[in-house]
Amino acid sequence: MARQSPQRPDADEPELDDTDAAAAADEVEEDRPPADRALWDEVRIDPVEIALPAGTGFTLRAYRQARELTPTDVAERDQDDPFLARRQVVETEDDEEVVILDEEFAALSAEEDDEDEEKDAKARRKDKAGASDDEKAEAEADDDAEDEDDEDEAGDEEVPVFLTHKGRLLLFKTPESLVTFIRSGAPNDLSQLDSWNELSERLEPADIAPLDEDTYELDLVVENLRGGHDAWDHELLIEAGEIARDLAYALRLPAVLDMLSAGSSLDDLDEALRASVNGGVGGFLGRRRLKKIGAQTASLGWRTIVGKISAVVDWRD
Repeated sequence: MARQSPQRPDADEPELDDTDAAAAADEVEEDRPPADRALWDEVRIDPVEIALPAGTGFTLRAYRQARELTPTDVAERDQDDPFLARRQVVETEDDEEVVILDEEFAALSAEEDDEDEEKDAKARRKDKAGASDDEKAEAEADDDAEDEDDEDEAGDEEVPVFLTHKGRLLLFKTPESLVTFIRSGAPNDLSQLDSWNELSERLEPADIAPLDEDTYELDLVVENLRGGHDAWDHELLIEAGEIARDLAYALRLPAVLDMLSAGSSLDDLDEALRASVNGGVGGFLGRRRLKKIGAQTASLGWRTIVGKISAVVDWRD
């Protein structure tokens, strides 16, 4: 169909300038009803949109207590790729293959960690050398008790679960394909939730409208970090850390969890970013900490993380 030329305004009608046009657009946006969240609130599941180097897709995420969930089965995934922990090959939209080596990031960050580890080891040796037998026994008993408490807390902890199957994240390019899959009754890890049947019966494509806080742009992270400290998008990087941790837990990617764990260089980056967005002294100190974080180390680390996540995605049309 030929594209129609826009109609000229009548002579009696005043033309809108840029300011009036923007105001009119805002009015239309405000009048547009927001997506109905009633269903998602009832089933306690949310639609999520994730952008990766290979494209953008929709999936689902929920949070439940760890003891209520059966983790995704990664046996078949790891069997298909026995070198998963060492090497990732990611296909981009340009059909290029990017090899992601953990060693690159490890070599850069190892120097930062060695000094802290040596200090901790010396402190532990000093404490053990100066402790009596009774004190050592008491310390071991305390450690055992702490381990039991940690296990109980882990069972009660609320953890993420995604629309996954056999260790792979299912990403759908359209809301329609996502809804079709859900209605099909195909096996997936979210089907263990007690609200899954209700969702599959009531869900419509129009319901697949992720909130802003459930939309993530992992495809932009590496380039943003390469731009240098002054170009870093704090909100983008903080949100990337949140979704990467959730995906690493749900998809059982221990290497990614380690890279983002407390005390790691990327966790230091995350904490400094969060502090810097706050005002006052905390924000000032956070910005100072950011200046000390190496852009090359951060970008290489995130390249590895995005590569590992991309490698376990099952794209669905």
